[in-house]
Amino acid sequence: MSVPLVRGLRRGLGRRLRGGLELSLGLGLAGLMAVLIPLRDQVRSAEPSRIDLHDRFAPPGTAGHWLGTDHLGRDLWSRVLEGLGWSLGCALAATATALAIGSLLGLLAAERPGALRTVVRQTSSLVMAFPGLVVAICVMAVLGQGFWPLVLTLGLLTWPVFARVVFAEASGILARDYVLAARLTGASAVSILRGHVLPAVGPTLFVVGAFHFGEMLIAESALSFLGIGAPVGVATWGNMLADSRQYLFNAPWMLAVPAGAIVLAVLAANLTGDGLGMRLRIPVRREALQ
Repeated sequence: MSVPLVRGLRRGLGRRLRGGLELSLGLGLAGLMAVLIPLRDQVRSAEPSRIDLHDRFAPPGTAGHWLGTDHLGRDLWSRVLEGLGWSLGCALAATATALAIGSLLGLLAAERPGALRTVVRQTSSLVMAFPGLVVAICVMAVLGQGFWPLVLTLGLLTWPVFARVVFAEASGILARDYVLAARLTGASAVSILRGHVLPAVGPTLFVVGAFHFGEMLIAESALSFLGIGAPVGVATWGNMLADSRQYLFNAPWMLAVPAGAIVLAVLAANLTGDGLGMRLRIPVRREALQ
């Protein structure tokens, strides 16, 4: 066996092992968070909105408040669990919205060359040309605060990521011989897209969706931190970060707890995306999705 072939086999084996490890870690973290969402009422130590001024700024490790309390005496562990459903749910719904819109438009642009393809490509370029955070702030100022306005804003601003990926993948698949043979046998465009294109594009969408989920989580937290995402008083990770600004030096755990939760969630998404990409041999680069 030649030396280059041995080196190639070693690199391929190492890549698959590394991808399996990252995928296992990412899915493990994601699974733990998914389990905590329905069980948050059972594992929390207090009511998330319960105010107790006698326990203000209790440090981590305090009896009954193992992650400490905030400036109003509210238990941080309970508030992190409460924000788990809102923050992850919003990021997941925004990712699903962007994926649905972008995939549909990308498939249509690949299948129907001409005016429709031009409109989709120019519209996606126009949407991506504007600073996303600035546009999101303007849209949220019009729609108002809330879960679904935030989901729609993030989904409508980020669908071009999926549209471009699907268009590039679908265009190559539609030019293959077996697809051309299916057209000659009288197969409809819908059946070709459903039977040949979507199964081939699906793995790539899973990888892109994992990275996109992490970005949506950061975007949701940033908008809530600025006071235009989740309503004031709702226990989301972004709101918790906003509450910690004035007490950064007096109670640094108020910042560390929600920031750590965001880091773990984004890490889970990125590890899952990297692991899937390595295992499925999908060369998706995160910087190319910006």
